[in-house]
Amino acid sequence: MGCETPPVLGSLAVSHLALRNFRCHRALALDLQAAAVVLLGPNGAGKTSLLEALSLLTPGRGLRGARMAEILRTDAAGTAGGWSVRARLHAAAGPSDIHTNFAAAGGRERRQISIDGQTVRDRGRLADAAAVMWLTPDMDRLFTDAPAARRRFTDRLVWSVDPAHASRVAAYERAMQQRSAVLRGDNPDGLWLNALEATMAEQAVAVAAARKHTIARLSAIAEAAVDGFPSATIGVRGPVESWLDDAPALAVEDRLRAELTRSREKDRQSGGAAIGPHRSDLSVVHLARGRPAEACSTGEQKMLLIAIVLASARLHRRERNAGPLLLLDEVIAHLDDRHRRAVFEAVGSLTAQTWYAGCDPLPFRPLGATGQVVFLKDPQATAEGNGDFDA
Repeated sequence: MGCETPPVLGSLAVSHLALRNFRCHRALALDLQAAAVVLLGPNGAGKTSLLEALSLLTPGRGLRGARMAEILRTDAAGTAGGWSVRARLHAAAGPSDIHTNFAAAGGRERRQISIDGQTVRDRGRLADAAAVMWLTPDMDRLFTDAPAARRRFTDRLVWSVDPAHASRVAAYERAMQQRSAVLRGDNPDGLWLNALEATMAEQAVAVAAARKHTIARLSAIAEAAVDGFPSATIGVRGPVESWLDDAPALAVEDRLRAELTRSREKDRQSGGAAIGPHRSDLSVVHLARGRPAEACSTGEQKMLLIAIVLASARLHRRERNAGPLLLLDEVIAHLDDRHRRAVFEAVGSLTAQTWYAGCDPLPFRPLGATGQVVFLKDPQATAEGNGDFDA
């Protein structure tokens, strides 16, 4: 599946990508040979869908947050094959093949993952194999959106540098769902509830501690931003995080476990859990303006978001000696020339592949020979030569 040596002068890159029945793409195969990949084409040609496929190389539902069945190409619904994404990833440790697919059979819907031909049941393993970060137009509302969107964003920032975090989050959510199911039963088993709450407390403290630790390091980088984007202070606020400021982890576990026990009746009526890291939120302050991100202008919020993603990519480069794959959907076109060049320079220093998407080749010309253009014409795609932005 592609060549065995890294095709780009970078520490992380996709050299081959193949999709089947994925969104508007019936079948698509690309061979990549550059540090910057530019997807060009009209609206509706499938540029964002292609980026979404790459985002599914990580834990979670990808950059659209879609249900797996929603991704299946419409005229392929009911087929045994479902949809499929295959990628050859080159990293410092060597090449690896990642395959994720979805199929509905026997009334059951299931997503499967394999790495180098071995089935993977823990999706958190994807965080070990590939680090992928993205910016999309929908994320422009991140600071004014519901807290859940910011929590998902926060967790992606964390597991980018701490891959085990994805498994911690999954373990906490699984225990919380099981507890809710037990509470809804006619005769809740107290011993089983005790066990589930102990698991929740242990995983909750691990999740909160990882968030605090990573976001503190990220904030230090964001506060000293030198790439033309605003400096920012970043934090995580929530009960469990605040308890960790004043007490050791074991004491916080005990406190949370006791709170969960006391709130059983309330949680039985409302569903979920009244307290835990699933209630936490991301806090961002624009340093120059001295105001929280949600109170900033739309343009300032966009600049802050780009600044955070760039800072996170630098943190990843520092911690794991490799930058993450960056997916930038319609980001460059809305920046002025100075900020476009700032993005190109910042991501160029990460020694990892960046994927851009846009309709107009003009903003991408500064990439020159470092870029490979992929012209998308629904539903087909062709990979053109490096740096040919005028074709």
